[in-house]
Amino acid sequence: MASFKKLTQDTAIYGLSSIIGRFINYLLTPLYTYKISAASGGYGVITNIYAYTALLLVILTYGMETTFFRYANKEDEDPKMVFSTILRMVATTSLLFVALVLLFISPISTAMGYPDNPSYIWTMAMVVAIDAFQSVLFAYLRYQGKALKFASLKLLFIAMNVFLNLCYFVFLPSLYQNNPALIGKIYNPEVGLGYVFYINLFCTASITFFFWKELKGILYGFDGNLMKRLLSYSWPILIFGIAGILNQTADKILFPHLYKGADANTQLGIYGAASKIAMIMAMIVQAFRYAYEPFVFGNSREKDSKDTYSRGLKYFIIFTLLAFLCVMAYMNLLRYIINEDYWDGLKVVPIVMAAEIMMGIFFNLSFWYKLTDKTWWGAVFSGIGCAALILVNVIFVPKYGFIACAWGGFTGYSVAMLLSYFVGQKQFPINYPLKDIFLYTGLAVVLFIAILYSNKYLGAIPAMLINTVFICIFVALIIKKDLPLAEIPIIGKYFKKK
Repeated sequence: MASFKKLTQDTAIYGLSSIIGRFINYLLTPLYTYKISAASGGYGVITNIYAYTALLLVILTYGMETTFFRYANKEDEDPKMVFSTILRMVATTSLLFVALVLLFISPISTAMGYPDNPSYIWTMAMVVAIDAFQSVLFAYLRYQGKALKFASLKLLFIAMNVFLNLCYFVFLPSLYQNNPALIGKIYNPEVGLGYVFYINLFCTASITFFFWKELKGILYGFDGNLMKRLLSYSWPILIFGIAGILNQTADKILFPHLYKGADANTQLGIYGAASKIAMIMAMIVQAFRYAYEPFVFGNSREKDSKDTYSRGLKYFIIFTLLAFLCVMAYMNLLRYIINEDYWDGLKVVPIVMAAEIMMGIFFNLSFWYKLTDKTWWGAVFSGIGCAALILVNVIFVPKYGFIACAWGGFTGYSVAMLLSYFVGQKQFPINYPLKDIFLYTGLAVVLFIAILYSNKYLGAIPAMLINTVFICIFVALIIKKDLPLAEIPIIGKYFKKK
């Protein structure tokens, strides 16, 4: 029970930093969508390039975060040597990547569709290389239980990023009109969209300096034999990591090539902007992952570990379903996160959120093959799921546009999740509370349908009031079955039976 409380505490810290950080970062979504019209296609360019960087980040980390936790918790391994070896490996490959991009920048930018803006490409190449290096440092913070430092650095990056974006997209353009000679020394309106990427590079590079203590770990040494063991464990993680990230980004990478209309970047921008509203689910999944991964490996030898994994999945599903219902219930308010000319994409929000839930469940189910060192199973499941996603996109995007992208992601994660569950129950059986999970899921589906009708046929304020009642129904079930008021600290004493 104590270990489960530790998981809850760490999840709260990681979750708070993730949710607050992403909430602050949401300022960029209205900023970009209000400053960059949907018709210009500018937001489509941002969506496309960031999809490439997400894929490249997985490739450049090549499973070393998970591998670090696995080997750092092995009794016969030196955690410091594991950290130093991995840090040197990722640093070397990241530097090599940047060098190759700079050497072949012209053909690469042309192939990606940006021959006139190669600076977008080399800038983001540097960003993703630094991010890959920092991922090992952040993993080390998680291993040491330094959740507060982890959260602080994440929030600092987002605060810097948002502040500079506000400066270069709001304040400086306004000041430039009145005093172009002075403001022109730090702002050039012709750069335009490029500031999105340049600011990202500046903020990412700046955060590295705050790891000066952890960077000393690179002096611990390098073990060639250990490197071979690390790579042997990590390569399947890399494969299913690529497949997994493609489930999130393949649609945004492929869309300009599959969509038949001339407004591909416009449509992609609408889809990308609307999907941002659904990212509350990604925040929750990410926060849970940050705390859950070191927790699982650190407690894998406990006798009640399987029971803990079972409860972990159950509560993950309960609270992600609650988040799903809350977003849909207040969609009439949340839609103002993006400009009105992007609202045509709001129909993808419930689909994308459901896909994120599937991805989170898949992550929860993945530990059976990580703990048994059969990580190649993950490559199989993710690969099949990715193939399903790409197939849906290739077949349906030309006819149905970006709505097919959303259903492709849902299909890919669903396939991977189901495969992981059924195979896992044979290889590493865990008694998951399926009856409770189906009960909560069934109620969530019913309430979701009711919310859809409420949003469609009632005014904005009446709909949100009625939807709040629906949310309370779901919360009441949680309290009745899994979170008795008597067990809640402080207020619980008022509900305990005398």
